[in-house]
Amino acid sequence: MKAGYLAAASAMALVSAVAGRADADDLTLCWAAWDPANALVELSKDFEAQTGTKMNFEFVPWPNFADRMLNELNSGGKLCDLLIGDSQWIGGAAENGWYLKLNDFFAKESISMDDFAPATVYAYSTWPKGEPNYYALPAMGDANGWFYRKDWFARPEIQAAFKEKYGRDLAEPKTQTELLEIAQFFQGREIDGKTVYGASIFTERGSEGITMGATNALYAFGFKYENTPGKYDMEGAVNSPDAVAGLEFYKELYKTATPPGYDNAYMEQSLDAFKSGQVAMAMNWFAFFPGLYADPNVGGEHIDFFVNPAQKVPASTLGGQGISVVANTDNMDGALAYIKWFSQPDVQQKWWSMGGYSCHNAVLNDPGFKDSAPFAGDFLEAMANVQDFWQEPAYAQLLLAMQERLHNYVVADQGTAQEALDGLIKDWTEVFEDEGKL
Repeated sequence: MKAGYLAAASAMALVSAVAGRADADDLTLCWAAWDPANALVELSKDFEAQTGTKMNFEFVPWPNFADRMLNELNSGGKLCDLLIGDSQWIGGAAENGWYLKLNDFFAKESISMDDFAPATVYAYSTWPKGEPNYYALPAMGDANGWFYRKDWFARPEIQAAFKEKYGRDLAEPKTQTELLEIAQFFQGREIDGKTVYGASIFTERGSEGITMGATNALYAFGFKYENTPGKYDMEGAVNSPDAVAGLEFYKELYKTATPPGYDNAYMEQSLDAFKSGQVAMAMNWFAFFPGLYADPNVGGEHIDFFVNPAQKVPASTLGGQGISVVANTDNMDGALAYIKWFSQPDVQQKWWSMGGYSCHNAVLNDPGFKDSAPFAGDFLEAMANVQDFWQEPAYAQLLLAMQERLHNYVVADQGTAQEALDGLIKDWTEVFEDEGKL
């Protein structure tokens, strides 16, 4: 969960801030190549100054991030001392011994997980889920949210046309239904002599895109992975009437309110469509919102933000990551010193001010936080209701199955939503049977 750095991603397998392997006393931190990583480089200069430890960074473009880092962990490689890895990796990393369990260190250094937002501790740090076994410190809170052309919404002629059609004022949508109506209203409309479209959403098949996009709708409609958490009882949850309605909704949004040829889009394409003035609204990760607001063409007074609208329940797809110590690091003391430094409230406050999304309660609960950025209040609201994909050790197989089922239905027009979700249960059942969990 996920700008110009993305534009060159397809031409790069690995972006490195340094050449060669670091010395044993240095530290190498691995993450995805995006704006928050650039902010962390700047923030980490304080750590270097305080400790004398040289920080090196390996940043991998998002399309290659999971494959590159999971291969590195699985092979026992020595590239990373610290890794900011996706929430879905936590189960496999814990069970395979890739990440250091941090409980003893946290106790020794009086680092309390109660000081971090509960949803981020649950999602980024714990395995088994919700148990007090910690394999990461919450590092980068994130969720899938929305932004829109505030200047277009405010135009009197557009306001009048919308009210005539729908009988209400054009404003930020409060439900998924309202979101669809607004997107359809802008679809094919002419603004400043240019044809524009309703929304840019996630449809990418190759990594995680369409799953991260469609679940924004599915969760809001009431989709659940299990009837009983931890029981893998998926029948009637994954394919419930609410889940079917949510998937049908996402297909209608795609078919009736997105730019033409938008059949394999993820973070980069969503940003490009908005920045080029093609769409009235766009979904993407909160991580990109600081850069969008600062954009000279579509930021500032031209843009505003809203949390993923509820339908039956308030819900947003979780992004974000925790920071972990790679278990076979050659500089364990240095890696743990970085975790301790990063956990401090004053460092977390600076992290937020530089464009990172702190998970620390001292930052999030500050009375001035909601007014510290135009998207800060929406971020708090989103993080209070986030839901995440399976964090199972076999998550990659589970994700591949969902990517295929969703893309085949939403984009390729194969079968019905009910058939797609029924088939997904079949796929996932096979995975969990192979894992010995069913």
